[in-house]
Formats: sequence, C-alpha cells, structure tokens
Amino acid sequence: MRTALSIGKGATVASESGTSSTESLADRTLVVSGGSRGIGLAIALGAARRGANVVLLAKTAEPHPRLPGTVHTAVADVEAAGGKGVAVVGDVRKEEDVARAIDTAVERFGGVDIVVNNASAIATEPTDALSAKKFDLMMDINIRGTFLLTKAALPHLRQARAGAHVVTLAPPLNMNPHWLGAHPSYTLSKYGMTLLSLGWANEYADTGIGFSCLWPETYIATSAVTNLSDGDALVQASRSPDIMADAAVEILSRPAAEVNGQCFIDSEVLIASGVTDLSRYGGGDEPILDIFVDGRTS
Repeated sequence: MRTALSIGKGATVASESGTSSTESLADRTLVVSGGSRGIGLAIALGAARRGANVVLLAKTAEPHPRLPGTVHTAVADVEAAGGKGVAVVGDVRKEEDVARAIDTAVERFGGVDIVVNNASAIATEPTDALSAKKFDLMMDINIRGTFLLTKAALPHLRQARAGAHVVTLAPPLNMNPHWLGAHPSYTLSKYGMTLLSLGWANEYADTGIGFSCLWPETYIATSAVTNLSDGDALVQASRSPDIMADAAVEILSRPAAEVNGQCFIDSEVLIASGVTDLSRYGGGDEPILDIFVDGRTS
C-alpha cells in the first residue's frame, strides 16, 4: 500500500519550468549530500535557477573513470545556472565532515534553510549473497548519513528566515510483501530514511520545519542505471533527473507546514501542481516503474 499524497490546499498552477512560484528560493541556502551528479545535482541546479545558494557535500574530488563530474564541476554548474555554490569534499558518514558542510553554509551564506538528504547506497543481492560490508555501507550512508546531516542542520533550520525544509530521497512505506521480500536489507535502509523523516515531522512539529520524502515513480537516467549491464536500454526507458529536480523545487516552494510529514512521488507532485505533460522528461510511453512503486499514477 502506497501513501496517498497531494500538494494540499492553495496549490498553484505550474510555470513552464514545471514548478510553482509560491515561495521564492532566492538567497535561501541548501545543503545537499551526494550532490556531485545525478538526482542530487539536478535538485541543486533546479534550486540554483531560482537563485538559491548551494553547499554540496560529496566525496568525488577527482574525476572517476566510470562516473561523470566531481563536486567541483557540480559547483561550477550551480553557478552557471544562476546560483552561488561551494564544494565540501567529505563523507556523509563522518560526523566531522557533516559538521564542516554545515559550518561552511553558515560561514559563506549566513545559515541553512534547506537540507536535501540525497546520498544513498544500494545493494540488492539476496540476503545469503549480500556481504556484511555492503550491508554496513547501506546502513551507514542511508540511515546514519541522513541522521547526521539533519541533526547538524537542526539548530540553523530553526532560525531559517522562511519556512525551513528537509527533503529526504526515500520512498513511501510500501508494505507489499513483494517489496519486503525483494531485497530486505536495502529496503530496511531506505525505509529507515523514511521513518526518520516521518518521525522528525512529529518530533519537531512545532518548529516550522517541513520534513518530507520524495521518490521517483520511474527509473531515473543516472550513472547507477547507465553502468548496469543493460544500461543503454534501461536509460531509454528512464526519465531524466530533471523530473525529480522539478518536483523537489515544487515541494520547497510550498509552505513548510503544508508538506510536513508527507512522502511524495515525483509525478504526483507535478501533476498536482498543474503539469499535464510529463513526456518532456523522457522515458518513452511506458517508462520503467521504480522499486517500491506498485502502479503507474501518470
């Protein structure tokens, strides 16, 4: 069963860019984990086009033979898109690196308004084939990293000039036995991220911070997909990371109280905001449904 979600009262019709203009991101500061490429970078660029400041925390300081870009090229892209950016080379699993990213945001831009918990690790091998090392990596990046970054940002989010947001890239809690049995360890790590977000939404309900989750309806054309054995074919049936970026910016444009405690699917966010044609994001007529998604909503 998926959580049914909507933008809520007062939704505005989307602009041509696919996001509403309810609340400006100009001069607001995002801290994005794992933002050197893929969905994290796409969200950073989407916010930068609305005038945001972006701090990117990522490990990739030097070019990788199989992965495009570095945290430094990502910052250059942010600035080319119209925002201000700064790179922090670090590991979201390390408390000192996370603290340095938050401190950098405060020193360079005066505070933290938005956190995007994007960094994530995936391993979907059957339990009897999954190594303890991979299990630990997923728990450390997905759950511990989300916890560390959000905790470090909380004092500054409380003082944000406008409604603060924490957007975590994690799925609705789908208890369909198929998903529970497909890859239990990865599911545990992603549902752990979701549970943290839902828990914080209630724990900090009186602070004005909006805690929400965002998940793609379909495969997204990232390096993780491209590098699979049949990656070229999969990419053709995957949507662009821009759909996640536009959905994230749409969420961030809403009042924090309106999105607090919700788990969003990207296509549902955009359709609710007035977008009627998702073909701009690619993927063909029948893009591949992502994991944890039972049926098509768009």
